[in-house]
Amino acid sequence: MRTYAELPRLMTMMTGDEKHGPSATSTLDVLWVLYDQVLRVSPATVDDPGRDRFLLSKGHGPAAYYAVLAAKEFFPEAWLAGFGSASSPLGYHPDRSLVPGVEIASGSLGHGLPLGVGVAHGLLATGFGSPRVYVLVGDAELDEGSNNEAIVYAGAVGLPNLTVVAVDNRSSSYGWGPGGIEAHFAVAGWTVTRVSGRDHAALASAFRVTSAGGSSAGPQLVVATVEGKG
Repeated sequence: MRTYAELPRLMTMMTGDEKHGPSATSTLDVLWVLYDQVLRVSPATVDDPGRDRFLLSKGHGPAAYYAVLAAKEFFPEAWLAGFGSASSPLGYHPDRSLVPGVEIASGSLGHGLPLGVGVAHGLLATGFGSPRVYVLVGDAELDEGSNNEAIVYAGAVGLPNLTVVAVDNRSSSYGWGPGGIEAHFAVAGWTVTRVSGRDHAALASAFRVTSAGGSSAGPQLVVATVEGKG
């Protein structure tokens, strides 16, 4: 398997105007920490009902996601060079029917968190209390109303197996005011924390805390701060 240091080279294999480089790069460290240290899923367990689920809601910039999946051998590294071509499974938005390890087709912003709530609910309803659902969102897509409904609902029912990581590059339309993103989740009953989105140790620690405390604390939010857009 590849290392974190090799991810920039893997990302350069993907070219084109639809790569959304800054959007993808903002998520690179979070994605790596999740797949390298946190998620209980591998190429051999992508169909295991007991696996953890990762949902990339910020699906319009999937280059970093593809680089990490290739590094972890979910699909051949050679696929990266065909990114966005008509014959490639690696589209400008991830497709769960074409890319091994991808849980949802995403890219239409605002859908990942509501889907994550449904997946978390479904796991509990079918007796799978151990798998966790992780949803990666961007701060700007939280402007979408569907996210607010999901935030309020998940907090009200206390979903214990749901973790949201919000990559914050301060690109939301109106900003977040006092308390930041986490205030909007906390008032709905979520446990919240904010760490540097470039600090691997801090990210891993935050995810371990949310995983360990999820059974009693309800849904969890980790805000990962990165450099500002532009």
